[in-house]
Amino acid sequence: MSVKLTIGTMSGTSRDGIDVALLETDAKGYNKLAAFYEMSYEGAFKSRLARACEMALALNSPSEATDYIADVEHELTMLHAKAIDKLLSLADAAHAMKDREVAAIGFHGHTVAHRPEKGWTWQIGDAKKLAFLTNLPVIFNMRQVDVDAGGQGAPLLPVYHAALAHNLRKPAAILNLGGVANISWISENGEIIAFDTGMANALIDDWVSKYSDLSYDKNGAIAARGKIDEAIVSALLNHDFFAKKWPKSLDRDDFNLVRLSDLSLEDGAATLTAFTVRAVKIALNMLPQRPQEIYICGGGRHNIFIMQQLAEICGVEVHNVDKLDWNGDSIEAEGFAYIAARVLKGAQYSFAETTGRQSDIIMPKIYLP
Repeated sequence: MSVKLTIGTMSGTSRDGIDVALLETDAKGYNKLAAFYEMSYEGAFKSRLARACEMALALNSPSEATDYIADVEHELTMLHAKAIDKLLSLADAAHAMKDREVAAIGFHGHTVAHRPEKGWTWQIGDAKKLAFLTNLPVIFNMRQVDVDAGGQGAPLLPVYHAALAHNLRKPAAILNLGGVANISWISENGEIIAFDTGMANALIDDWVSKYSDLSYDKNGAIAARGKIDEAIVSALLNHDFFAKKWPKSLDRDDFNLVRLSDLSLEDGAATLTAFTVRAVKIALNMLPQRPQEIYICGGGRHNIFIMQQLAEICGVEVHNVDKLDWNGDSIEAEGFAYIAARVLKGAQYSFAETTGRQSDIIMPKIYLP
C-alpha cells in the first residue's frame, strides 16, 4: 500500500472561509485525517468575494475576467497560502510529516460562476502563485477538466464519500449540506450515483445576513419560529432543475431571495429551510433504491431544525457523520486532498454516474514550485 500525504483546500459556496486538510491516503480505501485548519474570512473580503461572484455571473466566459476579479483572486490565493502555512505549523501536521513530504496540494479555489451548460465552470485562484508561496506542487482546475470531458464539473467528492463509506450498510447515502446540497448514493456493488439536490445554507445565510445582524441561522432557531410560505416553496420547486434526472448541478446563484421580500425574518428562514428539505425529498425519490438512512456532512448538519425536518419530511433516519468518527467540517477539504492523490496516480475522480462526463478525463495540470 503506497500512502501519500496530500493537502486539500476548500473555499465553499457559503463564502465563510477556507478549510485545509492534511490527509494520509493511498487514493483508495485508506484515508486518515492527519490535521485540519479553518480560516474565517473577514467581513470586507467576504463582500469583495461576493461582488466578484456577481460580476463573474454577468460575463460570457472566464476569458472576460475583470481587474476586480483578478484582484480578489490574488487576495484569495494569498489567504490560501496563509491557511496552508497555519495547517503545517500544527503539532498534528508536524507529527504526520516526520520524515515525509507533502506530495501535492489539491487546490479548489473559489467558484465564482458555474455554467457547465455553456462549457465552463470558473474557480478563481492562482495555482502557479500558490506553488511558489508554499514550495509544493499544486493541482488545480479539477472541475473544468471534468466539464471539458462532457461532465457537470460537480459534484466531485462522491468518489471520496464512497471510499469513506465502505463499511456502511448499503445502499448508503451521504448528503453534503454546504452552500449547495449534494447527495452521494452508493449501492451494494459499489455503484456511485451523485448530484446536487438543491440549495442548502447559501440562501438561508444570505437571508439572515440581509435582515439581521447575524451571519447564519444558528441551530435553525430563527426558522423554527417562522411560518412556511407554501406558495413560495412550490414556486421555487417548480424550477426545471428539480424535474431533471441526474447527473445535474447548480450554481449557488441559480436561486435568489426576490420572491421572499415581503416575508418576516423568521418566515423567510422557515420557507428557505423547507425549500432545502423538500428538494432533498425529491432527490431521494429519484434514486434507484431509497436509502433507509442518510449521513449528513457540511455546515448544515449543525442546524438542528434542518436535521429534524429532514427526518420528518423525508421519512429516513438522519445521522451526523461525526457519529462515524468522520470530521463533518473537514470532509470537503479532505476530498480535494484525496482527488490530488488520485491525480498523482493517474486515477479518475469523476464518472458518468456522478458528473455525467462522456469521456476519460485528461488529468489536471500539476503546477510545480
